Amino acid sequence: MHDPPLGGGGQCREWGEALGLVLLLHGLGGSSEREGLRRMGLTLQYAGFAVLRLNLRGAGAGRALARGTYAARCNRDVLPVIARARQLAGGVPLLGVGISLGGTMLLNALLAAVEERQGAGLSPEGPLLDGLVCLSSPLDLEACSLQMEKPRNRLYRRWLLRRLVQQTLADPFGVSQAERAALEGHGPHGPLRGIRAFDAAVTAPRWGYPDVDTYYRQASPLPALLGGGAAAASLPPTLLVHAADDPWVPVLSCQQLEAHRLAGLAPPSLSVLITAHGGHNGFHGRGDGRGEGGVGEPGCWGDRLTARWLRRLVAIGGSVTGGVGSGTADRSLGV
Repeated sequence: MHDPPLGGGGQCREWGEALGLVLLLHGLGGSSEREGLRRMGLTLQYAGFAVLRLNLRGAGAGRALARGTYAARCNRDVLPVIARARQLAGGVPLLGVGISLGGTMLLNALLAAVEERQGAGLSPEGPLLDGLVCLSSPLDLEACSLQMEKPRNRLYRRWLLRRLVQQTLADPFGVSQAERAALEGHGPHGPLRGIRAFDAAVTAPRWGYPDVDTYYRQASPLPALLGGGAAAASLPPTLLVHAADDPWVPVLSCQQLEAHRLAGLAPPSLSVLITAHGGHNGFHGRGDGRGEGGVGEPGCWGDRLTARWLRRLVAIGGSVTGGVGSGTADRSLGV
């Protein structure tokens, strides 16, 4: 979905007036029509950006357009999208916003090897985007898997697993006999009881990984971000926003990156913002909903933070590290 920038009162502005084009990716089990993604998109539109809301492989209205499902690292899908989005952006900045697993996918795409970039028609050097914001994004899939299996997450785990199974079985191109048996609870290990079991039966083999452990290890961006190297050094200005009380995605990865940043070991373009509260992409605060009827800014605290950080990035044409974007904060931060 390609949405234009909006002016006062929600009136559409000309495409040429956009401050930039934002590629907006949903999380696991989501789509371009999910409420949180639409709210973020609307906030960005009011901030002057055009927005490209992407349905990942098998999600939303895109279900009938492509076989299969997406993964945390699906560069062969995401890199061509970035190439096409750059064409659509014309001469304005191309920015990225990823919610939950959507941020993981964008990070993995930006960390892609030279051969992957060239295969998608992209430059082998330099940042692929001009800026990126990731909210509540998993950086260590193994840690997230263990966290999801905790008793307190039982209800959400069941809901999400049911949604993923339904999404997969709805594939108009069909599923293999082995996949169908696993999804319907007749596989060699019995009914699927968690996201790890789903990834072992469906995601890992579909994306060419020999097992789920290899998938989690190779699709986790944290090692590359901690280890430095040319790929990490080519990241554009990037803001990671995470809550210390996120029940599904442990905050430890962001804390490790922040410690590396303070020690001068993290990519210089990387900023980390850890809030005391907010759960999983639940960054609400004072002023939420003021955009009703075109008065004030729409969106929740996290949406407004993202829009303002990107606006400032575009305005100064470079890094915003040292402003809104590093360290810890409370959700009432005046941004």
